[in-house]
Amino acid sequence: MPVTVERTDDGIAVLTFSAPPVNLYSLELHDELDRALDEVESASPRALLIRAEGKIVSGGVDVSQFHARKTKADTQQLYDRMLELPTRVDALAYPTIFAAHGLTLTWAFEVALACDLVLASERAKFGLVERVIGLTPTMGGTQRLAARAGVGRAKELVLTGDLYDAATLERWNVVNRVLPSEGFDDAVLAFVAHLAAGPTKAFGAAKDILRHFEAGGVPQANAHVTAIAAELFDTQDLQDGMESFLRDGPGKATFTGS
Repeated sequence: MPVTVERTDDGIAVLTFSAPPVNLYSLELHDELDRALDEVESASPRALLIRAEGKIVSGGVDVSQFHARKTKADTQQLYDRMLELPTRVDALAYPTIFAAHGLTLTWAFEVALACDLVLASERAKFGLVERVIGLTPTMGGTQRLAARAGVGRAKELVLTGDLYDAATLERWNVVNRVLPSEGFDDAVLAFVAHLAAGPTKAFGAAKDILRHFEAGGVPQANAHVTAIAAELFDTQDLQDGMESFLRDGPGKATFTGS
């Protein structure tokens, strides 16, 4: 199968896509990604890692599937379908991490931007290169870039269609961390394992608060933060965490994600 899901003993779901030779987006691949996400959500992990097999993460999209559309309505239907993938990833209630080991173009970059964190190899390069066919990004990448790096940088990436290295995008707050190419996969798993060992439901609450911030700034987030945080009262992790703090001091608690 072009998309697989493996689960680790520490609660990580690893979703790997592989559509040789260059992992182009197609509706068929999208269907497989949906199937894999169904599998992930059937038993929620404590963190989701999305990664690719192959020399590059993705060379872009299968342009023939765009060109096959003969009407504006059919074209929008395709774009609506494409947007569903990053939207679905963005809505997940646990930490989501995208690992980019190499060239990451168009759809894969847009899915990466829908994840909570982007980890990149020092060899990775990124681009929204839709200008080469006279298109603009359709999977939320433009606006998610603006949220991370500002409108000016988002315009730069989209209007130039240039490739940007991982170090530059880390400086612009698009990439969260750049890791050495040697041992990249192991370093990524170690980083994700650290997140997976945390209070998963509290992380989900933080994501909810930030969604309110993105929608309406600090005032909207403030209007919801106390209710969201209060819901954590019923979690075992909060109760155990407070007891551990009072008994043993900070940093000694073990969380189960419940």
